[in-house]
Amino acid sequence: MKFAPLAMLMIGAVGLSGCATKKFVREQIAPVSQRVDALETRLQETDGTAKQALSQAQAAAGQAQQNGQRLDQLNGRVDTLDQQQQALSQQVQQQNAKPRKRPRN
Repeated sequence: MKFAPLAMLMIGAVGLSGCATKKFVREQIAPVSQRVDALETRLQETDGTAKQALSQAQAAAGQAQQNGQRLDQLNGRVDTLDQQQQALSQQVQQQNAKPRKRPRN
């Protein structure tokens, strides 16, 4: 029975000696906190860059769509001009195929 209080005292001493002080915790957390802050800053920069790239990509996609529409319009006009040119060529061929009257001297 004499050992029971002594055993309790030793268990308490070992248990209390294992507690970390606030200063120790701050010292251990400081480097981790600094790394987290640095990573957070880099993440914000990367996020800003990604948003800017997305904005530029969307603008480029819009411009490409406008260019595609313009090309479609121009293709229609070229097709019309091509048809007109073919019709004129046929008219010229028909005119050339007709016998011409020779003027009398």
